[in-house]
Amino acid sequence: MHEQLRQDAEGAILFDPGVSPQVDGRWFDPGYWRERAALSVRGGGRGGVAVIATPAGECVLRHYRRGGMVARLLGDRYLWTGADSTRSFAEFRLLQAMYKLGLPVPQAVAARYQRRGLHYRADLITQRIPAAQTLAERVVERLLDAELAQEVGALVARFHRAGVCHADLNAHNVLVAPDALYLLDFDRGRMRAPEQGWRIANLQRLRRSLFKLGAAPDGEPAFDQQIWTPLLYGYERTLSA
Repeated sequence: MHEQLRQDAEGAILFDPGVSPQVDGRWFDPGYWRERAALSVRGGGRGGVAVIATPAGECVLRHYRRGGMVARLLGDRYLWTGADSTRSFAEFRLLQAMYKLGLPVPQAVAARYQRRGLHYRADLITQRIPAAQTLAERVVERLLDAELAQEVGALVARFHRAGVCHADLNAHNVLVAPDALYLLDFDRGRMRAPEQGWRIANLQRLRRSLFKLGAAPDGEPAFDQQIWTPLLYGYERTLSA
């Protein structure tokens, strides 16, 4: 796995030439793909994501957007502190590192930033995992049981064992595919030294997400028994393996 940098007057594109050697600025323009009948827009994340049919296969194009109160002021703009610190370049490189470790993540295709003075905007393209649902969708459809919960726990443990801290671990960022489970959206994620504190915080964030989505409609005791205890069992068994 390698990276190649392409710069222009507006910013720069970082891409993996082994995945696609032909990435340019048009790849980050939904209109370019729409004109070629190669675009579909789906929910997920802030403002949704675009699925694009590229020469490298189906990919997901995500534009970085802020959340919360600050979004009203800055929208999709971030403070410029250098190319390597941009959200898109950092996530691209983290995805590459995790993919190299054999962790189940989408393969990074390309990342871009466009700088305007003190701010920049950013985009990321990753390969799409076919025939998959988010864990949140499984919860809503009442398809989360003890067996799947145990698999989710094992998935999280694999990342924690490798020192990967997901900044927003929730049911929308766990993908359930026919062959495996995957983690998505590593914006602000990073590699950290093994430490119980951040691992527990990750798990508690996931717990709140599952409970809020109604993973066990009969209340918290049922949730702990039916979902959370199996999830922790899968987590602890994998973490200590």
